[in-house]
Amino acid sequence: MGQHETDNTSQKVRLDKWLWAARFFKTRALARDMVQSGKVHYNGQRSKPGKVVEIGAMVKVPAGWDTKEVEILGLSEKRLSASLAQELYTETPESVAKREDNQAARKLQTFHSPRPEGRPDKKQRREIIKFKHQ
Repeated sequence: MGQHETDNTSQKVRLDKWLWAARFFKTRALARDMVQSGKVHYNGQRSKPGKVVEIGAMVKVPAGWDTKEVEILGLSEKRLSASLAQELYTETPESVAKREDNQAARKLQTFHSPRPEGRPDKKQRREIIKFKHQ
């Protein structure tokens, strides 16, 4: 792994710092807010931002429309490059499958609710107004 701090398993890293170092959130303040609001779960429970993380712990983190469930493999207080940050955790196969299912469902849903290509022109607006007043 090199000379960075992930080799040291005896270090104590806060949950919000670890989430930031593992690149789940852009800033530490954002990571802290997400933990405080209860959107991040540590071993299945709400936690405080100052919670000391341990290797092998399960963390649920919001990721866009979905939630990622990851297992902690390494500790770091420093924000690492994206490739090294991915070595700090592994996503569970169930979490990957669930996110893929949700993504497929969203694609199907958007297919069944088509959107117009652009804004209505003057003639279409008049027709809409006339239709609404019937």
